Parts: sequence; C-alpha cells; structure tokens
Amino acid sequence: MNCQSHKPSFNPLQFPSCAPRFPLVTLLSFSHALRRNPFPLSLNSSFTQVHNYGTIDYESREAWNWRSLYRRIATMRDPNFGSSSVLNWWRKEGRKVSSWELRRIIKELRKFRRFKLALEVYDWIFEHYKDFKVSSSDIAIQLDLISKVYGISDAEEFFMSLAENSKNEKTYGALLNAYVNAKAKDKAEVLIKEMRSEGYLSHALPFNDIMTLYMKTNEFEKVDSMIQEMRKRNIALDIYSYNIWITTCAATANTEKMEEVFNQMKLDKNVSINWTTYSTLAAMYARLGLFQKADNCLKELESRISGRDRKPYNHLISLYANIGKKEEVYRIWKSYKTSFESIPNSSYHSMMSSLVRLGDLNGAEEVYEEWELSKSTYDPRICNVLLASYVREGMLEKAEMFVEHFCTRGGRSNPTTWEILAEGFIKQQEIEKALSAMSEAASIKKFRHWQPKPKNVESIAELCKEKGDATSAELLIEILRKVKYLDTETYDSLTRACNKSGKPV
Repeated sequence: MNCQSHKPSFNPLQFPSCAPRFPLVTLLSFSHALRRNPFPLSLNSSFTQVHNYGTIDYESREAWNWRSLYRRIATMRDPNFGSSSVLNWWRKEGRKVSSWELRRIIKELRKFRRFKLALEVYDWIFEHYKDFKVSSSDIAIQLDLISKVYGISDAEEFFMSLAENSKNEKTYGALLNAYVNAKAKDKAEVLIKEMRSEGYLSHALPFNDIMTLYMKTNEFEKVDSMIQEMRKRNIALDIYSYNIWITTCAATANTEKMEEVFNQMKLDKNVSINWTTYSTLAAMYARLGLFQKADNCLKELESRISGRDRKPYNHLISLYANIGKKEEVYRIWKSYKTSFESIPNSSYHSMMSSLVRLGDLNGAEEVYEEWELSKSTYDPRICNVLLASYVREGMLEKAEMFVEHFCTRGGRSNPTTWEILAEGFIKQQEIEKALSAMSEAASIKKFRHWQPKPKNVESIAELCKEKGDATSAELLIEILRKVKYLDTETYDSLTRACNKSGKPV
C-alpha cells in the first residue's frame, strides 16, 4: 500500500530554484570590499528592537500585497521548485516587493514551520542584495533557519563565514539557540562563556536559552546558578525566566519553592503575568497530582484569554485532559470553535490527542471526521493519533483500513505512520507485514533523515533470529542500509539469523 503520488507539473512557474545553499552575500565575502563588511548595506531595519536575537518579532504594519505573494510561495504544487522561482516570476510579471513584505512572508513561513521555503526567500534576498536593506536581525534569522533546515554543522559553518562585525549579540544568540534545540550542551556552554567574555550576556534571553537546555538535561541545579548570575549582574528576569524557574522547582517536586517563586513574580513590577504562567503552574500541579490547584490555575488562564490568540485554547484542552476533566475539554473546544471561523490542524491534533488520553476513542473519531470535512491540507500527524490508538488497542485490521482510507482520500503518509503500523505487526509477530510497513517508511524521500526506532529494529531482528528467517533478515538489512542505520550488534544478530538457516547474508 503506497500513498505517495507522483509530483504534479508546476505551472506557470516553469523554472526550478537555483538558490545556493548559502546566500550570495556569504560567497561574495571573498572580495576585498565585502571582506571588510559582508553587508555593505544599511543595518537599519524595520525590525522592532527587542531582545530576541532578531528572530521573532516585527513591527506592526498594515497587510499589503504580501499575502498574495505568500500564498503563491506556501501553496506551490511542488515545493522543490523553491521560493526563488515564485519571486522571480513575481518580478517578471512587473510586480514590486519591499523588504518589509519579504520579511513578513518569512515570518509567516516560520510560523507554520515552512523553514526551507523561508530560507530560500533569504537566499533570494541576498542574491538581489543591492535592492534590499539587510540587518543584523536578518543574519540571525538566516542562521536560525540554516540550523533547522541543514543542521548544526552548516549553521556553524555559516557563522564562521561571517565577517567579525557581523558576529554580534544577535548572531551569537541565534547560534546558542540552535545548540539548545539540538541539545548540544557542551557546545552551548563553550559559546555562552565566549558570549560572557564578549559582553553579550546583557539581557534575559541567552540565560533563558541555556536554562531551557539544563531543564532538558535534568541539570536543575544549574538553572538555579544561572538565576543567581542574572541577579548578580542586575539582569531583570522576564516572564520566561520565571516560568523556567517554576518548572524547575516542580521537576524537583519542591512545591513550596515553586509557589515562592510565583509570589516573587507577582511582586516583580517588570513582569506582567499572562496566561502562559498559569499554564505552566497548571501543568506542574497536574504533574504533582495537585489537581484542584491545577484546576484553579486553568480558570485563571481562561480569564486571561484575549484578542485572536489561539494558543491558550490548545493549552486548556490539553491540561484539562491531564487532570481528567473531559467535560471541560469539550466545553473549551466548543468555545474555541465559536471564537474562530476556522481551526488549524494543530488544534485538531491537540483535541484528538486529549480525547485519546481520556480514553474517549469514539470522540476522537468524531473530531477526525469533522477535521476531514474542514481541513485545508491532509496532515499525517492527525491520522497518526487515531492510528496509534488502534494499534495500542490491538485493532490492526481497523488500523490498516484507516491508513488505506487516509491515502485514498489524498493524504500523504509520513514515516511515523508506517512505523506505528509496523509496531502493531511486530506485536503479532507478523514479520512480513512489519517489514513491508518499515520499507514504506524508508521509501518516503521527503523524510530522508528518518531512522527507525531502535526497539523496533531489535524486535524484528530477534524475531528473525528465533524463526531462522533469513529472507526477512536480508530485507531488514536492506532497509537499514537504505536509511543508513546499521550498527554492528544488529548486523551480527541478523547475520546469525541467516546463518541459522544456512543462508548467508
């Protein structure tokens, strides 16, 4: 069963993108003039000057024709043509585009995690650098995108290629954030020492980044030491600093300290407590089994919802599910749908996941059917929520039919879809079907960095060994070679399975 369709033709944009992996401005830095300053343009930009490494916020401005251009980029039939092909065609039509509009498009693409397309817009900007003003914020955002699209090594290479006057607080901060996202603790600690010596630790953001990393690595005592350093340097804690501190206290089951930090936060005139803090508190109380306190925080959270912000609704739905209040989950979902004309895929995913956790599979199926009628795009992650539930419940036949239905309706699976199905077949010791599903996962070119879960590989290898199934062992080796995952222990185990049947690998 294969739901990967052929790529459709792309019209009217006939020409593939030729944007280089690193922008032209980096390549041009080898010239004498640009070696002194690789950005011979004004570093004044329309970015709001806030402490965010230039990677998040923009000034508010009326939406002009950027939406039309954004839609062309975001909805192109074949993304492999790249953003530059759309931008070139836009100009060929005689249309103009401003620096602000391009930045607004990049912001929107990043918002929906279309990182490759966003990076290609920057590539195009730097190819036409004489027509646009470039800021240090642009470089920081570009570095952030390179880390997300190509990985840490390429982000480091890009950073090293910058002229010294472009290695500033924002670009250092963007590289630090990339290390944090990759959980590269050693590199992050080396970099923050360098930032300390360069005088770039002047506000809360880099501290928040490194504290987030320490939370991920369960080094909670180091979070406290960073808080103390901030205070010694008279650096004001922001709302994120306090939220991280609260989470750290909860992780060590220190409820008293957590509440003490929250009280300090309420007294801090530099911080305006919003719904995110109550979300953090509710999550921590729920984790500690203090459901009544969590419920009180959720009421405070709901009272602070304002404007057109969708995020609080997703948090409320998930957190009410965590404390077992199904009726509140449905109430918030109804309120959410009343407040907005359309609901994004991410919110359907949150609602379905919450209902599954509550054991309401029928409700999750109803929400899925509702999503199918209103969806803008087929999101395999939503399919995977129900699929995983069917597999956990041993409903393999229904799981297979569900995947087939999803594909027939035009959905494109991701490797996780097939690996979930494989896990069900592994439990039933159906090696042939499990390998067929794993082969489907490995064949999806869009996810070229995917690798199977080690436990699934071990389970299939063990079944091959027990049954002396050389044919299946050979197929598994072929799949693992295809995705460049084949450690010595697994290979030896599979070899033994083949030798047991007298058929060498």
